[in-house]
Amino acid sequence: MDTLSEHVTETLRAWVLQGILAPGQRLEEIPLAARLGVSRTPVRAALANLGNEGLLDHQAKRGYTVRVYQVEEIVGAYEVRSVLEGLACRRAAQRGLDHDTIRILKTCLATGDRILAKGVLLPADHQPYQRMNIDLHNTILSAANNPWVVRFATQAQTTPFASDRIMLWDDHQIILRSHNDHHRIVDALIERDAARAETLMREHVYYAGIILKDNYQRLTKAAAENPLA
Repeated sequence: MDTLSEHVTETLRAWVLQGILAPGQRLEEIPLAARLGVSRTPVRAALANLGNEGLLDHQAKRGYTVRVYQVEEIVGAYEVRSVLEGLACRRAAQRGLDHDTIRILKTCLATGDRILAKGVLLPADHQPYQRMNIDLHNTILSAANNPWVVRFATQAQTTPFASDRIMLWDDHQIILRSHNDHHRIVDALIERDAARAETLMREHVYYAGIILKDNYQRLTKAAAENPLA
């Protein structure tokens, strides 16, 4: 896959995972190409790639639509994530973190602290916090040094609304609790307390799934009301 096709695939994947492209929405090459400022060729390749990943459904003569997931499937993906990311924490703690990994994790914590210190959630802070959250979770997965954990955890994250690329950015207390979890998890990792690190991460991801379940209808409605122009 060439660089442009990879970029288009990554962009469309993010739009699906974040709910920007609503479940059931039909995706047409020409409007997508215009929105992305590219030709139809990389868009066509990207749609095929995402179809192979299971994010899109394909029907003859109708093209691609965003796959519709049942809320039970999404909650199930969070359950799998909680187990796998908990396992990653346990392995990372047992192995011990190197200095570079600790530095990255502490930088992530500091970024989150700075954003949340204002006491309000500003729209401009959503993407920086989201990026920090992704970096923190991915760093821990990598620190486990188990490619199977990374592979299957990443696969669990490719269910729309079950990805760490989406979060409810309208409740400071929920986000603050989540980030406090980050602090406790990183502390346990640094202290090489494997059992505590695993338990904390499992609860952290599972709680995110509960919040998502409680707000799923609102999120899908919001996505449907803001289709790709």
